[in-house]
Amino acid sequence: MDIIALVGAIAALFIIIGLSEPLSERLRLPFTVILAIMGAVLGALALYTLSSDLADTMNPTFLRLLELPIRSNIFLYVLLPTLLFQVALMVNARRMLDDWVPILVMAVGAVVASTVIIGYALTPFTTLPLTACLLIGAIVSTTDPSAVVSIFRNIAAPQRLTRIVEGESLLNDAAAIALFGFFLTFVMLGVPDPSLNDALVIFPWLVIGGVILGLVFARLAIALISLMPGFERAQVSVSVALPYLTYVVAEQFLQTSGVIAVVVAGLALNLMGPGRMTPASWTYLREVWDVLAYWAGALIFIVAALLIPRLMGDLRLSDLYLLLVMIAAAFAARALLLWGMLPALSFLRLSPQVEPAYRAAILWGGLRGAVTLALALAVTESALVPPDIKREVGILATGFTLFTLLVQGTSLRWMISRLGLNRLPRLDQALSHQVIAVALQNVREEIAETARDYQLPQEVIRSEAKRFAARLDEAVELAEAAEEIPDRDRITLGLVALAGRERDLIIEYFRQQLFSARLVDRMLSDVDRLIEQTRGGGRNEYRAAARKGLGYGGWYRLAVGMHNRLRWSLALEQMTADRFEILLNQRLILGELHGYIDSKIRRIHGRRVADLLHELLRRREEETNAALQGLRLQYPGYAEEMERRFIRRTSLRLEEREYELLHDDGLISRELHATLLGRIAERRKRIEARPHLDFALQKDAFLRTFPLFQDMPDAQRRKLARALRTHHVEPGTVLLRKGEVPHCVYFIASGAVEMERKGQKLRLGSGEFFGHIGMLTREPRRAMISAISHCTLLSLDETRFKRLLSRNRTLYDAVLHSAELRGITLEKSELPTTPVQWHKRRAQGKDTPG
Repeated sequence: MDIIALVGAIAALFIIIGLSEPLSERLRLPFTVILAIMGAVLGALALYTLSSDLADTMNPTFLRLLELPIRSNIFLYVLLPTLLFQVALMVNARRMLDDWVPILVMAVGAVVASTVIIGYALTPFTTLPLTACLLIGAIVSTTDPSAVVSIFRNIAAPQRLTRIVEGESLLNDAAAIALFGFFLTFVMLGVPDPSLNDALVIFPWLVIGGVILGLVFARLAIALISLMPGFERAQVSVSVALPYLTYVVAEQFLQTSGVIAVVVAGLALNLMGPGRMTPASWTYLREVWDVLAYWAGALIFIVAALLIPRLMGDLRLSDLYLLLVMIAAAFAARALLLWGMLPALSFLRLSPQVEPAYRAAILWGGLRGAVTLALALAVTESALVPPDIKREVGILATGFTLFTLLVQGTSLRWMISRLGLNRLPRLDQALSHQVIAVALQNVREEIAETARDYQLPQEVIRSEAKRFAARLDEAVELAEAAEEIPDRDRITLGLVALAGRERDLIIEYFRQQLFSARLVDRMLSDVDRLIEQTRGGGRNEYRAAARKGLGYGGWYRLAVGMHNRLRWSLALEQMTADRFEILLNQRLILGELHGYIDSKIRRIHGRRVADLLHELLRRREEETNAALQGLRLQYPGYAEEMERRFIRRTSLRLEEREYELLHDDGLISRELHATLLGRIAERRKRIEARPHLDFALQKDAFLRTFPLFQDMPDAQRRKLARALRTHHVEPGTVLLRKGEVPHCVYFIASGAVEMERKGQKLRLGSGEFFGHIGMLTREPRRAMISAISHCTLLSLDETRFKRLLSRNRTLYDAVLHSAELRGITLEKSELPTTPVQWHKRRAQGKDTPG
């Protein structure tokens, strides 16, 4: 095929794509269904034309256009990597990580169950070997839920459910294609029934090798992208090369799964890219990939549909019976997942509760499409696959795809309607009337001012005012007649709106470059979790989700363990710095939300609800300030650096806004404006790098604020900082048990601990210490001490503490005072020499500094 015919074919396909989208909207059918129908019609016309006498009368270029060579490599090496990479790049990867258990179980479970059930269901009705039947099952296990996901978004389905369906489809393709490659190997080699040993050798490498390769290539690409800041098109070019290089190396050189490698590379770039690129560059990259994926998704459907007449050319009556068996088996496998595995995950609280109507929609919306046809084409092209297997694979995979597109796809909206999923929930229906009434009242006031400003004729104004008043009266009557919304539900709706406004502010401050790109995704994920939990559980879940955002996750506990046991602090330092920056950002946002309650929420939900929302918001502010204050006490020097950095970033943004206003007003030229913005960009680049948090330096800064060590000489204080060990503990951790003899003293840098003795409780907070009395008296403890909040403790062993006690008069007096408060008298033999005696001994050369 020459270049002229190729260019003409591509141009014709893009015209078809452009016409299909508005046509699908007009016919209210999924976009992919329209593409498949048009592709199949074009393929049938081309096949008929080439086999008829018309071919002799046509222009040679037009004939070459009809003979468009379509090979499976076009799908597998050109279109599929683009599609998978874009989906992995666009999903909310952090929220997917929260639901990785149901996503992984549903994706892998759905593929395995579908492959096995379809394979064994076909075996009694065909002469094909088991491996060929399992190969067919793997080919048709790939699903394209884009239609049902699009509908879920339009009908305001639970976000978590939509995200799980998206994540399941992404990993579903990867798992199905990996299984396809596994069974195709046995079919090509002529092995009728693979053994478990064979599977254990081949399949793990397909998965593990793909994951490792995807991570390595993604890290290399991110490192290269970070070397070219400000060159957006260059960064996009590197990202475009990433999926194709990953796929080719995986498939051709390492013999591992290219699909898994591409998905992992996309997810890795999704998680790490925002922290290495400017907000504008990251937005531009995502926009480019949106367009590329739109073209790739449309082309993969329409080009695959062109193959349908060719693959179905040898259809027999017996094939229809096999097709019915396969359809029944596929529905049974999907139903087993939705009504068996999904409720089990919900029972274990690993997945949200999914209503039967949504499960039915997911079952009916499991369309098959271009990936299934591409895999079937790959089988029919292989010279090592027996002809009878080629024929059955081509017919059954194509027939099943046609059934899902033409039967399920065309009736999906009708099914959604029959299930009642297209109706507004009861609360939203009742609220809509009130919202319309409030909105129309505001519009009436603004219209009146506009009419006066434009000096319109009074007759026109009175006529339109009368017409508008009739509409407003009707809206008020509907609002008064609507079902009364209980305050509990109004509070839930108000909290959801408040969390939505919080999300908008995060995005707004990110665009203004007040918030770091590396943390915005995490903050947005926390807000999304806040919205989801509030919708399901009201104010209690709102408070629980807000506290969870302030707390520490599993990765933090792992980092603490590495710090406490292995003395490796890098991960913990990074997470602590991230938390400090997030708390600063969150405090700023929470302060902005009170005005939103007064200006927006109060007008819809009333004063009582607004006052309660103010109270809930103030509690969040108090909890945030408490967490922030704990970090300030723990790392005073770092806290000051971070707050200075925030002020500098804010001042740069305000300066930039002033220059933009001057330029918009025509007071400065475009050249001067560009020069001033360039200078701001240089200064912003210098302050963008976050100060490094070094625990060793922060211990010295903390000791300066500790009352017991304020008067200590600098050299001695630095030496003490090196001797202290840092411990990060969680609430409930028992620090000293009854009956134990302490061997070190703990100084509380942040947090609080509780001492329980004979039913009485004593709390100690930041700046206090414990464990010294039991260590000095050498008697077993009669009290248990445990952490009641997240604490950072500094410990000093017995030898160094006694040496310090003999030198520091303030500490010596504090020990005596604390013992006196607890009714304990310390004998002189239990105490080291006093500071005065120690100095005398040192002057006489009888003691040396430790």
